[in-house]
Amino acid sequence: MQQITPTELAAWLADESREPPLLLDVREPWEFQTCHIAGSVTMPMALVPIRQQELPDDRAVVCICHHGARSMAVGAFLERAGFEQVINLAGGIHGWAQQVDGSMPTY
Repeated sequence: MQQITPTELAAWLADESREPPLLLDVREPWEFQTCHIAGSVTMPMALVPIRQQELPDDRAVVCICHHGARSMAVGAFLERAGFEQVINLAGGIHGWAQQVDGSMPTY
């Protein structure tokens, strides 16, 4: 599975010439409420198997969690389910807060 750093993702999101990925945040609702990347879709990890049909199969999906482990597991699941453009955010939302958005709350 591909990995992307927070700074690489920020550059991608800022590049209007590229189609933006779907930002799939697989953390629990309370975590998402604490902090998230603007435009992210929340789908807790446990719900992905029953809601995967809601995800586009023709667009890149960047999986996001707190540090990158849960999102890696979800990404592997999505790849096994046939999704071809799955990317894991290395370092997760914590890495995003440290490297891209210092004003983002952390936990």
